[in-house]
Amino acid sequence: MSAESKAISDKAALRGEPSYVWRAGQERRLAMIRQYGGERLQGVILENGCGVGEYLQRLQERAGLAVGLDVEFERVLETRQKGLTVQLAMGEALPHAAQTFDLVISNEVIEHVQDDRQAVAEMVRVLKPGGRLILFCPNRGYPFETHGIYWKGKYHFGNKFLVNYLPDRWRGKLAPHVRAYRSKDLKKLFEGLPVRFVCRTTIFGAYDNIIRRSPLLGKLLRGFLQFLEQTPLRGLGLSHFWVVEKV
Repeated sequence: MSAESKAISDKAALRGEPSYVWRAGQERRLAMIRQYGGERLQGVILENGCGVGEYLQRLQERAGLAVGLDVEFERVLETRQKGLTVQLAMGEALPHAAQTFDLVISNEVIEHVQDDRQAVAEMVRVLKPGGRLILFCPNRGYPFETHGIYWKGKYHFGNKFLVNYLPDRWRGKLAPHVRAYRSKDLKKLFEGLPVRFVCRTTIFGAYDNIIRRSPLLGKLLRGFLQFLEQTPLRGLGLSHFWVVEKV
């Protein structure tokens, strides 16, 4: 691997990759955002970590104002070319006054920031009273680490089985670039903040890549795993889905 390719690979590992295509998985998450956002979707919205704007583009259709934020300069430029309002900033220091937004969305972002506690506090700070934070982030109970691992100094892309089940010390060596959360870990991030929990659950993915290769198998897998969301086995889900309201 060339030095340039390694730099690109390491950057993707550290920051994650946004949604470049719109499929069933993205559509499902958008429906969940709309369900729990309610009338707030017509107000002032922030997507914290908007990537290339796939969600933001759809959210702005109903919003009074929809603002995106990302830490990657190239993504900000690309998203602005779509006519979207996007700022270059870090999640730990949001460039907005307190009580600005009716709704804040954080979709698979806090696992990548340097200080997740500060990032959560910032999102709560900029919410209006009664405003909501809709949060998706990786579940430590999922059998696969989906962000790849580092082994002997080299990044290995892809889903890695059972890495999330290792003790923190060992997992931290294999996946120092990304966090995965237990419910108690997430709850700790909100300690002392003026919020109440509206929804705390775990969801499985849509498995669009598997469906593209093997439609019948993939759809059976999706249906079965999403059925498990209604059972105690939802603890094995891909991502946490939390809705938090500022009080």
